[in-house]
Amino acid sequence: MRYLTAGESHGKQLTTIIEGVPAQMTLLKEQINESLIRRQGGYGRGRRMKIEKDLVEITSGVRHGYTLGSPISLVISNDDFKHWTHIMGEEPVQDNADIKRQITKPRPGHADLNGALKYGHRDMRNILERSSARETAARVAAGSVAKVILNEVGIDVVSYVKQIYNVRALDHPNMTLEEKKGNLMNPLLEL
Repeated sequence: MRYLTAGESHGKQLTTIIEGVPAQMTLLKEQINESLIRRQGGYGRGRRMKIEKDLVEITSGVRHGYTLGSPISLVISNDDFKHWTHIMGEEPVQDNADIKRQITKPRPGHADLNGALKYGHRDMRNILERSSARETAARVAAGSVAKVILNEVGIDVVSYVKQIYNVRALDHPNMTLEEKKGNLMNPLLEL
């Protein structure tokens, strides 16, 4: 399986194209939306998670709930784009003074400077729009399709944080997978 993402944080949409998914496999948008909804349950410094309602639209590669074997394309609309059409629109601007909200100082710890140097952008918005937390929604959509494939062959994916500094979740070696899943919502902690 291989995937490619496209789209900007404040652009019209995020798109994921996935190749290598076998034909005749059940794939429903609800399976993908479950992961997207879980992604939005986290915490962020901005209001974006309250503005956007990440719901996927399957635009190709699936018919009547079954994969075709051809590339699958998934689209997640950016509802907030209506407020950014002049700033993030694809239409040419008359002169550089029309470029709105230009960013010329890189954010520490982000890809802004590296991307600006690599692609020759003076306006770092061209980089930070792509290297944003919002763009991870497209990657979560691809990962949820991978989970469906793994589930088809009897593999269940579970993860959790075992320890942060000196706070440790108790792990019992005899616990079943179902018990561990339930325990993730109400972990036992030991200091």
